Amino acid sequence: MPYDASLDVATFKEVIDFENTRVTVGVFSYNGAPKKLQITRENLIDGAWSFTKMGRLNKDEAQAVVPLMMKAIAAM
Repeated sequence: MPYDASLDVATFKEVIDFENTRVTVGVFSYNGAPKKLQITRENLIDGAWSFTKMGRLNKDEAQAVVPLMMKAIAAM
């Protein structure tokens, strides 16, 4: 069964913008399944946002993401 975006429900989602990258922390439930925490990264390339591997966080990113993760966990 292919992915259906209409079945993916976000109960929490916040985006943190950095210089040329942004990190999104969210809580999602697909097709009524248990809620899951998701962290994604997008890089700004030639004026457009492009998804990339989450990879590693530098100190500034980690300090910004951890409080959002705690808020996301509270929403689960």
